[in-house]
Amino acid sequence: MTSVVADTHTLIWYLFDLERLSATAFTTLEQTVNSGNPIYISAITLVEIVYLVEKKRFSEEVLTRLVNALDDPNTGISLVPLDQNISGAIRQIDRETVPDMPDRIIAATAFYLGISLVTRDLRIQALTNIETIW
Repeated sequence: MTSVVADTHTLIWYLFDLERLSATAFTTLEQTVNSGNPIYISAITLVEIVYLVEKKRFSEEVLTRLVNALDDPNTGISLVPLDQNISGAIRQIDRETVPDMPDRIIAATAFYLGISLVTRDLRIQALTNIETIW
């Protein structure tokens, strides 16, 4: 199994609520980590979680656990910075199909890295230029 990108909900469910993941998503994430490859998350995912904690939609524990997971090389979760390459790849993610900018950044991360995106988001799944898994 190669690396994958996990979107925000997928990551939260992977860390806190495995039952919300589809069997395929769970198996993909587990196989990725077990084969020694990272589950990548976009930097915007971390920003979204900070924002949702500030809005009291998530507890502080969600952010703490994510930061700890990012700091622990044994979790297999790795942060991908939002850089010039990914910023340029956003133009490859159709704005009509995926209007939400954080979702476009996450999809652009998978597009730029040339790997699959684990997501339940139907809009992202409708894209034809990236492979999605759910």
